[in-house]
Amino acid sequence: MDALSWLGGLVEVLLTLFFFLIQTWFLASVSRRLLGVPVGWPRSILVAFLLTLFFSAAVRLFLGAAGLATPESMTQDPGAALLVAGLSGLWTFALGVAVLMACEIMIPTGTLPNPFSWLRSARTRSRQAGRYTEVVRIASRHGLALGFRGLSRNAPGREERTARALRLTLEDAGVTFVKLGQMLSTRSDLLPAAYIRELSRLQSEVQPEPWEDIRPALDRELGRPATEVFSHVDHTPLAAASVAQVHTATRAAGAAGSGSSTASPASEDPSRRDVILKIQRPSALEQVGLDISIIAQLAGWLERTAPWARRLGAVALARGFSDSLTEELDYRVEAENTRAVAHAVRGEDLRVPQVHEDLSTARLLVMERIHGVPLGRAADQLAALAPDARRSLARTLLRATIGQLTVDGVFHADLHPGNVLLCEDGRLALLDFGSVGRLESGSRRALASLLFAIDADDERLACDALLELLDPPTRLDERRLARELGQLLVRYRGGFGPQGGAAMFGKLFTLVLDHGFAVPPQIAAAFRALAALEGTLRLLDPHFDVIAEARELGSAQLEHEVTPERLRTELTRQALTLLPTLARLPRRVDRLADALEQGTLTARVRVLADDGDRGFLTRLFQQLIVAVLAAAATIGAVLLILDDSGPSLTASLSWHSFFGFTLLFAGFVLALRAVTLAFRGSNGPGQASPEQRDRGH
Repeated sequence: MDALSWLGGLVEVLLTLFFFLIQTWFLASVSRRLLGVPVGWPRSILVAFLLTLFFSAAVRLFLGAAGLATPESMTQDPGAALLVAGLSGLWTFALGVAVLMACEIMIPTGTLPNPFSWLRSARTRSRQAGRYTEVVRIASRHGLALGFRGLSRNAPGREERTARALRLTLEDAGVTFVKLGQMLSTRSDLLPAAYIRELSRLQSEVQPEPWEDIRPALDRELGRPATEVFSHVDHTPLAAASVAQVHTATRAAGAAGSGSSTASPASEDPSRRDVILKIQRPSALEQVGLDISIIAQLAGWLERTAPWARRLGAVALARGFSDSLTEELDYRVEAENTRAVAHAVRGEDLRVPQVHEDLSTARLLVMERIHGVPLGRAADQLAALAPDARRSLARTLLRATIGQLTVDGVFHADLHPGNVLLCEDGRLALLDFGSVGRLESGSRRALASLLFAIDADDERLACDALLELLDPPTRLDERRLARELGQLLVRYRGGFGPQGGAAMFGKLFTLVLDHGFAVPPQIAAAFRALAALEGTLRLLDPHFDVIAEARELGSAQLEHEVTPERLRTELTRQALTLLPTLARLPRRVDRLADALEQGTLTARVRVLADDGDRGFLTRLFQQLIVAVLAAAATIGAVLLILDDSGPSLTASLSWHSFFGFTLLFAGFVLALRAVTLAFRGSNGPGQASPEQRDRGH
């Protein structure tokens, strides 16, 4: 008997669980259809559980109101009791849908993390919180308010103090924040001049890691012990930064890279077996990933709370910085950049180190070592050169840069004195290709046209070049732009002097920003490359006029492009493109003339051709129809409920009232759908992605 009771209890529990699961699935599925938005399963389960507890009380409440509270009354009229119980079930379900609607309006599905993902990411969030606390502590130590209220204050000296505090905070916070500041220092279209000056001074030199920590990373990237590949590795780094450090080494004769069965040709050449090893620090990738997530969170918070951050587009800036830094941590990209720049300067007397591809990986870059001294430390070597030799070196470097910008479209974007080497043979070499820009053919031609226009003192051509090069605003006063460009050209017509290049670029940049132009990142990188190059060229030749030489070289390049042979080639290409259109043109003109002569010429205009416009109107009409149906059902239900005539279903409930409550249920559900669609229409604010909806609460 006890066994049978236990078995019966188990069956009852299983049946209850089964019906609970069916109710949960039904509630969630039907709610998604009725509300028009997917509802997360966790909140559906919670609401279904509450409705299961409330259902029996709701049935008793409805039966009592209908005069069927006692078992005897239900036995006398089981059909009426069943109908009233069904009606109570419908209204209980409607209550659950209303609760889900309120949840979707206040906390849309996907805005809360999945509980299982939240538990799995607890360790990461703990590390993020610790790192965030550390960054806040650094900012507080330097007197920097995270609200950056100094950006909007005009108190004397306040902007300079805030900018200095920001620079010191970024320096102490580590490589990710240093690189963020260096990126922001190039955006003079976004930040005030005081911030640009301070952020341009950022440095990322740090104490090197011990060789005992670096060697396992080197062995792991090589796929075998470093002693099998290199006959010597200098344990003292040549340079050290937060992301990587650089060591010198010598390849062993005949040593091949991992996965290679033969020796690299470079390794057989004794003059090229000296190499540079750029090794990523073991913890750099993890640290950068953690900092990037913090920067993204800060950007989102600032954009929500600070008007100036919304104007700057803080989230978009953070996203672009994240993509750039992630790419910079992949040394295969730098290897590809090195090969691209080497190809771009192939006709110049410049050296570019060759990459040892058989040894390089995503976290290890092995390059040819070029013996020399960086220009920043080569004062004595430069002093020993004749003035003509120094001027020739400067012209070679500038000519190569102009060629990269206007011909090949691949250019070194960071030619400061530390990235240019004075070789032992008297030539120049380029280093560090982590920052390389690319310009498409249209931008290259526009940039060359701009330099030619400056040289020819032609403000109309300069205006056209800027319109092609930059993104103009919707409303642009071209006459005013051309007039101010002409005044700028007249001001610098007589030459720029040894330090006039930066002034020229600064005035030009200010001019285009005042007119509302948006500067594409690659164009900004090109201007930044020319501006950074000026200081390097001035070290080579203190009397070198950068802009005068640049416009002369740009004009020569443009004249080289506009030769009879090149014009003939361009015209041939354009003619081949236009031939099919020209072949069809006579027939089309003939048909157009006939239609005009016969009075049958018509024009077809398709209203709402855009999919977005059609979708908006479709959703608007859907919401209007649902609202009208809800209102009609509610009015009809009220009229039926208030009607005392008609047959009785029970002693306290007429058939009219029963149908009225049923129709009111339909009107109530339609009203819920209308409200939900109004608050959470497709692609509206707070709309979660489909993946988030399926996962979220």
